[in-house]
Formats: sequence, structure tokens, C-alpha cells
Amino acid sequence: MQDIPRFVQEITSNVEKVIVGKSDVIETLVIALLCEGHVLMEDVPGVGKTMLARALALTLGVEFRRLQCTPDLLPSDITGVSVFNQETRHFQFIPGPAFTHVLLADEINRATPRAQAALLECMGERQVTVDGVTRALPRPFLVMATQNPIEYEGTFPLPEAQLDRFLFKINLGYVSAEQESAMLVNLGGRHPIEALERTIDGMTLPQLAEAVWTVHVDDSLRNYIVTLIQATRQHPDLALGASPRGTLGLYRAAQARAAIRGRNYVLPDDIQALAPLVLPHRCIVRPESLLRGRTAEAIIAEVIEKTALDLGGVEK
Repeated sequence: MQDIPRFVQEITSNVEKVIVGKSDVIETLVIALLCEGHVLMEDVPGVGKTMLARALALTLGVEFRRLQCTPDLLPSDITGVSVFNQETRHFQFIPGPAFTHVLLADEINRATPRAQAALLECMGERQVTVDGVTRALPRPFLVMATQNPIEYEGTFPLPEAQLDRFLFKINLGYVSAEQESAMLVNLGGRHPIEALERTIDGMTLPQLAEAVWTVHVDDSLRNYIVTLIQATRQHPDLALGASPRGTLGLYRAAQARAAIRGRNYVLPDDIQALAPLVLPHRCIVRPESLLRGRTAEAIIAEVIEKTALDLGGVEK
């Protein structure tokens, strides 16, 4: 457990050589790694989504593959395909991009629903089934998907079943003027990604992820998480609340956040800080509420504010 804060610090300091001013986003990605979850990044082009994924993989020293999603992408282009080997006279399986440690699915909403569905088994069970044969994916395994919230022409919005597979939905956002100036200084010579080296053994992540499960969650905080989830299902502006997978995701993410801060117990702050990243993309806002300008993010913020927290002796 004591190795986790150092692990996170070394990842953050190394990735920030490439991605300036996004330590909170990097921390969120590390939490996803410790929870063995996946991340959907929704932001405008050019803010560093692809570079962030590459920098994270280089820092961990794990394999990285980039999947450019287009309307002609086939499921076999993701999972792999069996081809007939003329020499051996047998079919040979050629693994697809899914067989990696960090998979960047760039502009995932440009792939057809059929291709998007190929990622469901990968993300949910960390395995792929091709021609009736199930093959396990390597660990660690992180899917980082991106989508552009501005351009919708020629896109296929992710269905709820797909969105629910993502632990977090995050936005990078623009950097400040000072950070943008520092970025230009860093790019004065060769790109810093070219000199980035491994600082952490990423293959230790499965062991660290198991250690996260030992972080204590008080009964009152467990009930608080359940109450938050139930509130989303009963909210008048929501046609669909968060799923049980969202409950588990928030619980596990709170444990990971506590661990990276050197604690072996969860605080209410851990839950309240991560709920806006775990819950909104799992909820569907009613059409009439959308017309009034209501958003899932605003509704979740309201739920967090109004949900009573009975600490039961737990320090906030």
C-alpha cells in the first residue's frame, strides 16, 4: 500500500514532461489503472488526448496501440482474425490491436455500432472470443477512448451499454496562458515524447490493484454511495439513473483515491470528488429536461449537494 503514492508521483512527474498542467487528469487515469477500469475522454481536437495516452504507456513501459475508428472499421480489425496458413494447413489466429496494455480508441463514435460492440467484451471481461475460442487479454489493460463533442456529422453515439463500460468520462480542457507558454518552451527542440523513458514497471499494476481492495470503507460511507446512486434513479429529471456497475465503480475509485493519498481508509471527500466523473455518463436526462437546459453533470452536482451524509463517527 505504501508503494502506491510513490508510484503515482513518479507517473505524474514523468507524464507532465509532455502534458503540462494536467496533474488532476493524470491522477484520474492512474485511479482508473488501479481500478482496472477504462476512460472516455471527450474534448475538442488538439488538447493532447492522444499524446497523454502515449506518454502514460511510455512511462509505464507497457505496450501501446492506437486504433483509429472510422465507419469502415470491422470487429475483426479490433479483436483479430483467423487466417489459413498454407504451410501448416491450419488456421492461425492473428491478434488485433485489443491485445495490448494501453489501447487508444481514437474518435470511437466514428465507428459503427457493430465495431463499437467488439470492445464490449474486451472492456467488460478482458477477453475476446473469435471463432468460438476465448482468449484472455494481457494485464494491465486500459482502454482510453476519445470523442469530439463538437462534430457529430457521420458519427454513431455510444449506446448506454458501451458508456457504462467506462469507469470515468473526463475532459482535458484548455491550459492557462502560463502553461501554454511553458508548452512552447518544451517544444523548442525535439518533442519531449521522443525523450520520455520508463520510470515505473507497469507490470506491477495488477498487484497494486489488488492492494486497493484492502482500503477500508466505513459502513456509513458505503451507505452514502448507495444513497447517491438511488437518488439518481429517483430524480425527476433523469429517465435512467446510474447502474450497479456505477455503484461498484464509485466504491472502487474512492478506495484508489484514498490509496494514492497514502490513506488506508476512504473519506467522504473521495466519494464527492469522483462522483462527477463516474456518474453523469451513466444517466439519461429526460427530453423535456434537456429542453430546459438541464445536463447530467448539473443534476449529479445537485444530487451530491442535497444527499445527506450521515458520517456515523467518520471524520470528514
